[in-house]
Amino acid sequence: MSEKQVRFSWQKLWRHFTITYEVVWNVCLIIFIASLCAFSFAFGVGVGYFASLVKDVKPIPYKEMKKDIYNYEETTHIYFANREYLGYFRSDLERDEVKLSQVSPYFIQAVIATEDEHFYEHKGVVPKAIIRAIFQEATNSSTRSGGSTLTQQLVKNQILTSEVSFERKAKEVLLALRLEKFFTKDEILEAYINVVTFGRNASGRNIAGVQAAAKGVFGIDAKELTLPQAAFLAGLPQSPFRYTPFTSKGELKNDLSPALNRMKTVLSRMKKAGYISEKQYKEALAYDITKDFVSSLPSPVEKYPWLTFEIERRAKDIFIDLLAKKDGYERQDVRSNDQLYREYAEKAEKQLRQNGYTIYTTIDKNIYERMKAIVEKYPYFGSDTIVRKKDEKTGQIVSVRQPVEVGAILIENKTGRIISFVGGRDYKREQLNHATQAYRSNGSTMKPLLVYAPAMEMGIVQPGSVIPDIELEIPTKQGPYRPKNADGKTHGLTSVRHALKKSYNIPAIRTYARIIEQRPISYLEKMGFTSLTTGDGHNLSLALGGLTKGVTIEENVNAYATFANGGTFIDAYLIEKIVDKNGNVVYEHETKPVEVFSPQTAYLTIDMMRDVIRSGTAAFLNGKLKFSADWAGKTGTSQNTKDAWFVATNPNVTFGIWMGYDTPKPLEKSYKGLSYSQRNLLLWAQLINGAYDIRPELIAPQERFHMPGGIVQRSYCVISGLLPSKTCKRFGLIESDLFNTAFVPKQEDQYLVSGAFVELNGERYVALPSTPREFTKEGVMIDGSLLEQWGIQHIKDMSQLLPRNDKWKHVFVAKTLQENGKKPDPLAVQQKGAKLVWGEHHEQDVIGYRVYYTASETAPFQVIATIRKGEQKSIPLKQGIYYVTAVDIAGLESNPSNIVRMLPATPPEQSTDEQPIDIPTEEQPSTN
Repeated sequence: MSEKQVRFSWQKLWRHFTITYEVVWNVCLIIFIASLCAFSFAFGVGVGYFASLVKDVKPIPYKEMKKDIYNYEETTHIYFANREYLGYFRSDLERDEVKLSQVSPYFIQAVIATEDEHFYEHKGVVPKAIIRAIFQEATNSSTRSGGSTLTQQLVKNQILTSEVSFERKAKEVLLALRLEKFFTKDEILEAYINVVTFGRNASGRNIAGVQAAAKGVFGIDAKELTLPQAAFLAGLPQSPFRYTPFTSKGELKNDLSPALNRMKTVLSRMKKAGYISEKQYKEALAYDITKDFVSSLPSPVEKYPWLTFEIERRAKDIFIDLLAKKDGYERQDVRSNDQLYREYAEKAEKQLRQNGYTIYTTIDKNIYERMKAIVEKYPYFGSDTIVRKKDEKTGQIVSVRQPVEVGAILIENKTGRIISFVGGRDYKREQLNHATQAYRSNGSTMKPLLVYAPAMEMGIVQPGSVIPDIELEIPTKQGPYRPKNADGKTHGLTSVRHALKKSYNIPAIRTYARIIEQRPISYLEKMGFTSLTTGDGHNLSLALGGLTKGVTIEENVNAYATFANGGTFIDAYLIEKIVDKNGNVVYEHETKPVEVFSPQTAYLTIDMMRDVIRSGTAAFLNGKLKFSADWAGKTGTSQNTKDAWFVATNPNVTFGIWMGYDTPKPLEKSYKGLSYSQRNLLLWAQLINGAYDIRPELIAPQERFHMPGGIVQRSYCVISGLLPSKTCKRFGLIESDLFNTAFVPKQEDQYLVSGAFVELNGERYVALPSTPREFTKEGVMIDGSLLEQWGIQHIKDMSQLLPRNDKWKHVFVAKTLQENGKKPDPLAVQQKGAKLVWGEHHEQDVIGYRVYYTASETAPFQVIATIRKGEQKSIPLKQGIYYVTAVDIAGLESNPSNIVRMLPATPPEQSTDEQPIDIPTEEQPSTN
């Protein structure tokens, strides 16, 4: 080919190339321009659409935004006394706030590497990530990389909702940009790690925030997390309930592979981001993270159900008052308005479950657990009973087995702190807290509180005052009221001290009847009885615990602490203080003492109750305690033995216990050789011994109750409680006791009258002036006017007044033996061997017999013996002649009986015919 041809070919080729290039360039330019126009249009449309989506969003002020992002539910925590951790307040989500500086750096790095690798670089959003996410959404791609930064996630969780829409996403972007403007990266990150959820903990509870996660999964604080542990937790938020290692029951899942694979992904991203080295990566991959999982832990509700619910109930009650007061309401306003109460109850519950308070209680953990263990092992409660109840699910009446239940409470006197309590035997079977919420009759434990202490305060009685324990009948609208003593007997004149020691009912009713118009129920009101009704104050049986509704163990025991406090009531409490998450004290218990009794009355009551334990109804307790203390107490049994009580106090603490069936039924009189009262006392002893083992200085103080001034010891006459008269002293009818100096008796007893009496068939009758003195005994007689001060006008049998003991052997009542007005009929006597015998005279007014004797038929008869009616009717015979006469109360003597001779033996030839004798007749009175 010639050179010309070659040149032509290149020129042709270049022309084609140029044309092609221009065409391609123009096409590309057109495409570029078209794309630019399309992009500009799309961008404009997008911006316009974005603007339309957020046009109604008002800028959120800094303070409000700060409040929103830090406004997350936080768990309220509860502590025993001495700041021993108890557990958390029940809520749907468990969360503990933690500062960023208190979190392991590994966890922070793991979160950033996994959730937002450009966190410290972006301004709240990553545009390309958003575009990618929108494209994936628009094309319905199966691959979703997500477009949210940590800032956006925080906005979504705390300010917006989880709604899936472009509008919500647009608001999220806008608010994320604004959030980054106001807050530092560390503030945003700190809020995020406290908000994000982590599935469940080892108790099966939902958890949120890294601190709750570290505690709930590994049992450590967030700052202690190792690299593998941090990687494991950081992987959970992507799918909390898929990756969480625990089930809803707190059990470890069988298949942990999803969570372990997620952990490996987190470690890989940490290595890629340069947070860890290859060596750290490989070591973390090889680490067996499952060995770090905390064992399944019972929740506080499972371990301490009665205590947890009691704390929650009281804390809620406190917040109801706090919130209502803040709104200008008084406590009574809220309590008397059901709708208002429900409103504030809901607010209080929300406050406690969301705002991360710390509640400090008065409960001693070790004593509480010891008492719980003792009750679980106690073998002497008694047999179960069968009751018929309506099944809540089926509505049918079914037979249910009910065991003997128990409640007890231990209170520190001077402060009112509740140290421990026993809520019952088995919470799963019965949820009622028998120590604080079960209302029962308090039986005879009411007597010191309502009867004797108020009566002493009023000056009506003192420990040495004498009360007639005789049959009592009081007319009421419902019919006659006839109280009985527990033993079914009466015991005559008895002192207040003895009546309380033996828990006699009739003296308590008589005393209460004397003071009822002065409204002694007001003393119960001052001592915290909250369940009293209007009718209770007019009910005489209230003196024996006959309450309409009943009283809780807490209130009953708390009232007894009044005596230990010298007559001042200190309301018992369980919550010491409540602190918010910022350390501010929002509530602290404030003691408000209430003066109820004088120190003198309080001490006298204490001193009488000491005798209850020494030798009274609680004497069984002696020898059952492993320590010594100055205890004073009172037993109590309700009607038909449906409730058994014992409350006792010493200078430091007051402890009380109750036993009974939830559906009131009589307790077994004997079980395994112990009466119901003994079973109750034995458990009381074991529980207080258990408390002593833990805190001996609290339970067994060395000091005794201090006797205040204004108390003296005085002797008194046991007939009336007045100062002893000479007659009282002569017959030994004197005792001594303590008295309030303001109420020491001033008068001398005038109700004892010296005199002679005759005794027939165990009964004593007043001797007449003509009654022969050889048939009488000296004694003292009770004047019937003694009873007038007790409102007793007539009594059928005055002998009821006489106690059955040696001290009263010389005392008799003014009974009259009715004489028949004639001399007694003569007796018939006979010889039996070497004895002279006769039968009892049939006439009722005969009081004795005279035996006459003479040695010979010519000598006069003389009285050789006087025998009282009822004594042995025989005398030994000696040689001589005998007859017997009967003597009546008026001194009239019967004619002689037949003659009985006791002569020596005579020879057969000697005559033994009787010779006439000179026998005294009515005209020839015998020698007296």
